[in-house]
Amino acid sequence: QVQLVESGGGLVQPGGSLTLSCVASGSIFKIYDMGWARQAPGKQRELVARVSTDDSTIYADSVKGRFTISRDNAKNTVYLQMDNLKPEDTAVYYCNGDINWGSPMRRNREWGRGTQVTVSS
Repeated sequence: QVQLVESGGGLVQPGGSLTLSCVASGSIFKIYDMGWARQAPGKQRELVARVSTDDSTIYADSVKGRFTISRDNAKNTVYLQMDNLKPEDTAVYYCNGDINWGSPMRRNREWGRGTQVTVSS
């Protein structure tokens, strides 16, 4: 079994910053890419950022220049540094990872339960 647990969400004023963290644990053999997605009320879940095993990254156009994704492979952890936050960034943020795990081995995209980020004055 694999678990992804997010932390770091909360309430922040426009222009502020937050850092999200996500730790993967369990019978993990290898983690390929890791990333963050978000879902605002009444909207579909959307990709925010993703980091590959070679540390290459992709970002949604709406967060480029404001958000930075990084990972610590030794800790099975992915981070999302969010700066200059805007009200439209308000959403539940979900960590996810493409993971080899278990016995017999399987490879799935696993998801955390999410952490709420609210940007409001």
